Amino acid sequence: MKSLFIGQSYIDITFLTDEFPTGDAKTVARDYAVSFGGNAVTAAFCCAKLGMAPDLMTSVADDWLGRMFVDMAAKYGISVHHRKVAQSSLSFIMPKGDQRAIVRCRDDNFKHPFPMLNLAGCRALHVDGHLADAAIHYAKICHEAGILTSLDGGGLRSNTHDLLAFIGTAVVAERLCEQMKLSPGEMLTYLRSRGCRIGAVTMGSRGMIWYDESKTERFLPALDIPDEKVIDTNGAGDIFHGAYMYSYLIDPGVPWEQHFKFARAASGYAIQHLGNEASLPTLAQINETAARFGERRQTPVELGLVPERDKRATKPATVRRRGDAAPVTST
Repeated sequence: MKSLFIGQSYIDITFLTDEFPTGDAKTVARDYAVSFGGNAVTAAFCCAKLGMAPDLMTSVADDWLGRMFVDMAAKYGISVHHRKVAQSSLSFIMPKGDQRAIVRCRDDNFKHPFPMLNLAGCRALHVDGHLADAAIHYAKICHEAGILTSLDGGGLRSNTHDLLAFIGTAVVAERLCEQMKLSPGEMLTYLRSRGCRIGAVTMGSRGMIWYDESKTERFLPALDIPDEKVIDTNGAGDIFHGAYMYSYLIDPGVPWEQHFKFARAASGYAIQHLGNEASLPTLAQINETAARFGERRQTPVELGLVPERDKRATKPATVRRRGDAAPVTST
């Protein structure tokens, strides 16, 4: 086992349509995709596509959708550790521009305790807070063993506060800030207080605010991908997580800025494709995306992340200029 990912699995049905019918109306979608889904699950598939297939602990039902999911995982060489449920979970996703509407049908009533795994050789753990008991169990073991622990903080879970005590790299979404009534800057302070070595808040096309190994606050602009090229932003954040996990596993000694720039290009590729599977990039596609699209001309002040009075002190330390070299997406 090189790495372990833990999260809820879904089958995602993504479709493009100009309007959603109500009442007795019908409409025909312009296009659709069926794929695997779930935060840590999609991250695991991304890591596998790039060449480092992880182990995955996730919900699996003994139904035709569950068998479809297991077949998908086998295609990517992912070893699945089943947490049995009665029914597979489904997501219906309608993307539009940089937004997406989602209806989820979830079964997280697990029939058995989570499986006990041998972590020999494991170098990284990634969790999304689902399978809460398993997430905190393995995060504690890995944290105490000096193994990288990563959290996709896409939303507030029952175990978020306690789980963060065992997380080394916490990358959370603006949605978590809203749920906890914190600004992105206040969220970074909170993540520091929980002991996270690296903390970040992703903000889609507005880039990412984060702090590095020295606890210095930084700002990573999004790639400047034209609006007309954006097809489906769903899953782009999950691919961001999967890509930085791959980058860490390949070269754990480089600064986290490099891992995040690699991940930014991966998710920049993802938003230009429909459905999670089509959104998974190869190494060549990540490099091509990084080379093709420059950074957006953004600063924390312009985005309202830093008060105007702090502009002089903040801008030189946090803003990476367009001309700076780097492999590097919209997070």
